[in-house]
Amino acid sequence: MAAERAKKTEKKELEPYRSKGRLLPFEQMEGMFEDFFRRPFGRPWWHAAPLPKWFEGIEPSPSVDIFEEKDMVVVKSELPGMTKDDIAVNLGDGTITLSGEKKKEEKVEKNNYYRHERSYGSFSRTFTLPAEVQTDKAKASFKNGVLEVKIPKTEEARKKTKKIEIE
Repeated sequence: MAAERAKKTEKKELEPYRSKGRLLPFEQMEGMFEDFFRRPFGRPWWHAAPLPKWFEGIEPSPSVDIFEEKDMVVVKSELPGMTKDDIAVNLGDGTITLSGEKKKEEKVEKNNYYRHERSYGSFSRTFTLPAEVQTDKAKASFKNGVLEVKIPKTEEARKKTKKIEIE
C-alpha cells in the first residue's frame, strides 16, 4: 500500500505556462529575439514570419514600381497612412529618391490613469531611372495613399527606343 501511495505522489515536471492574454506581444517579441540569436545570419529579416498584429501599419520599406510608358518614366509607391506633407521626392543625376517620415503621438488622461504613446517611422529609397529624363518637367501626385511621379523622357531617350518586329 505504501508503494502505491509513493507512485501516486510521484513528482512531475511542470511545463512552462504560455499565456494567450495581455502579455502575448511581449512573448512574441521574446521569441523573435531568441530566433535572431539562434541564427543571426540566417534568412534576411524581411523574409521572416509575418510581424505580430501589434506591428500593423508599420511597413519596413514601401513597395515601389518603376516603369516606362511611351514618352515618360512613371514611379508609383503605396504609402498608406501618410499625407503629401510627410513625403519628399528628389530627382538628380539619373536617380529618384523617395523619402518619408511619420510621427504619431497620442495622450489619454482619465480619472485613474494617464497614457502617452509615441510612434515614429521613416524610409528613404533611391533608384536608378531606366532612361534619361527631363527633371524640370517632372510632376508628382498623391491620391488615396498612392504616390505617382511622371517624368518625361529626353528627346534622345525617346529616339533610342526601337521597335523590333517578331518573325
